[in-house]
Amino acid sequence: MTIRSARPDDAAFIARTILSSQRGYRSRGWFDVALGWPEAQCLDFIACVAVARAVSMWHVSQFLVAEVDGRPGAALCAVPAAGTGPAAWRAIEEVAAAIRLAAPELEAIRQRGAYMRACWVQGGEGDWMIEHVATDPAYRGRGLVQALIAHALDTGRAAGFARATISFLIGNEPAERAYAKAGFVFAAEKRDPDFEALIGAPGFRMFARAI
Repeated sequence: MTIRSARPDDAAFIARTILSSQRGYRSRGWFDVALGWPEAQCLDFIACVAVARAVSMWHVSQFLVAEVDGRPGAALCAVPAAGTGPAAWRAIEEVAAAIRLAAPELEAIRQRGAYMRACWVQGGEGDWMIEHVATDPAYRGRGLVQALIAHALDTGRAAGFARATISFLIGNEPAERAYAKAGFVFAAEKRDPDFEALIGAPGFRMFARAI
């Protein structure tokens, strides 16, 4: 196994990582709901966001990849928590403009994606944030996530951060076990009945740990 920084040619793998991590144990995640498109079209859009000029938490430069025998098997992003929301929307706007998405449809994406606001919980402005953790099913059980998290924590520590956070859908027990194994403990959660009706999970839980 090798841990490396993601590259532009990883865009398709990173897109799949983002979509899979957002879904968690449910069938739909943020991009599914906000875009409202078939999966293949969603993946194409996310891949474009991953290599956009606007750098967001979805950009390849923010991801670490675990390779096995030269093939990507798992990935995550690790970024400062500050400013992640506005940066993400700038990337969406850039890609929407590039594919000539009509202004009303871009606004519809914003409105459909607003369901997250009721229960999204993430680290504070001074935290190091780990998100979008996912493993290709063919590579599960090999310790890739633990190795990625350890590398991400080292990166955050070297950058001067004292606390790391990670968020996941309430009810995603494999994720909760994996993050607890990496030394994270419960920090906060938010629940919303409308979110649960739409996604099938009560809301989000955030774990944190010192680094």
